[in-house]
Amino acid sequence: MIDRVALFVTCLAATLYPEVGKATVTVLERLGIEVVFPVEQTCCGQMHGNSGYPGEAEDLARRFVEVFAPYDAGVTPSGSCAAQVREHYPGLLGGDDRGVAARTWELSQFLTGVMGVEDVGSTYEGTVAYHPTCHSLRLLRIGDAPERLLRAVPGVQLVDLPAAEEGCAFGGTFAVKNPDVSAA
Repeated sequence: MIDRVALFVTCLAATLYPEVGKATVTVLERLGIEVVFPVEQTCCGQMHGNSGYPGEAEDLARRFVEVFAPYDAGVTPSGSCAAQVREHYPGLLGGDDRGVAARTWELSQFLTGVMGVEDVGSTYEGTVAYHPTCHSLRLLRIGDAPERLLRAVPGVQLVDLPAAEEGCAFGGTFAVKNPDVSAA
């Protein structure tokens, strides 16, 4: 049983959506998990690697490993960042990730798979549709963990999103480099 985790809030969430990090802490603490926020954390390097800057991505990966190596588990509310760490760090760092890749989890994957929890004590009245991210589907293979968590929330009416397993064409840096293709 893991009772203490390090939160990797991600550069996007920290900059644009700080309430995501706060909500992640609320959920984890409600479940009795101590949340530590390593203030030395920076970007995971995914954006750099995807944009053709492998040296910078490697530097950020080494920094991430240094910051998160002391913890038994790292949790992030981002499938993309979790996939960067879990799937790309071992190769990027030549296997020198000190086990951090295997101990880093996307939030829903951690809750359902590691902790065995589906009811996190949340409530919400309304209709919700969930669109899985490409990284959560194809790299992390999270499966139905997010939907199981949503179905356990009293008051939520979860509706199917047609073609949910198709990409949204946002693609992070792809959308910035190719906005017309992404928008189409």
